[in-house]
Amino acid sequence: MDARALGREEYVNVESFKRDGGGVKTPVWIAELDGKLVLFTLGESFKVKRVARNPKVRVAPCDVRGGLRGDWVDGSCVLVDDPAHEARAYKALRDKYGLKMRVGDFFSRLSGRMKRRKVLEITLA
Repeated sequence: MDARALGREEYVNVESFKRDGGGVKTPVWIAELDGKLVLFTLGESFKVKRVARNPKVRVAPCDVRGGLRGDWVDGSCVLVDDPAHEARAYKALRDKYGLKMRVGDFFSRLSGRMKRRKVLEITLA
């Protein structure tokens, strides 16, 4: 499965790896941008810490609870630190998820979480 096909999925399970090699799976919203996958998370989340230490990830289509609906695909993940690229990633996610994303953004702004968000970008192998 390529980035375009995974980018059409409602949820994608992202598995990042701990120091001991054990994987941690997290279902996330994801969008395709420039042949790669983008997602957002809180900057202090453990997945940000794990991919900073080890960029290797696996992704697979899933349901909202993380139940797999397809095969795993290997990739590498980086933190996006360019504000223009980050803005394009948010636009891709808002275009895909529409009102759900906008409502989430609204409550994230109210709670102060919006400022703590980080964008991650996955390149598939």
